[in-house]
Amino acid sequence: MHPKYTLIIGGAASGKSAFAEELVVATGKSRKYFATSQVFDQEMRSKVDRHLVQRGAGWDTIEEPLEPGPALSALSETDVCLFDCATMWLSNQMLAGADLEAAQYRLLDAIRACPAQLVMVTNEVGHGIVPDNALARQFREAQGRLNIALAAEADLVVLVTAGLPLVLKGQLP
Repeated sequence: MHPKYTLIIGGAASGKSAFAEELVVATGKSRKYFATSQVFDQEMRSKVDRHLVQRGAGWDTIEEPLEPGPALSALSETDVCLFDCATMWLSNQMLAGADLEAAQYRLLDAIRACPAQLVMVTNEVGHGIVPDNALARQFREAQGRLNIALAAEADLVVLVTAGLPLVLKGQLP
């Protein structure tokens, strides 16, 4: 049986998105891709294009950088949704000057209310050095708090490092 809500966590370019995609495909359900990124430059366009090629056909894309609630609640029990990723969502919130605590509450509420099976990707940012500027330190702290809250809600939490999954909570299907 596939868990209702799975959190995939790992460093940048760790293989977490590819692993999450494999989990989603294995469900056999109608696949939805919830994209949180905003394309502001060519580097990000290239990254988005690589992810599109990596996923291949058979995915419906939902683009929502700030407020996931309405789109997640519109999904069905016959869907599985890959939310990629919570880190970009948090970056968007910070760039928009949002109240991070309120935004996090809304995100967690949206996860709880989502009728579809959900696989969420997030970055682990606490394994590096202490950032040298206040904004980067604020982001690292906010991402750490968000990851703790996301993991607490999840049925399954998997850390992906060097493309290798390590189950932290729950069991892989």
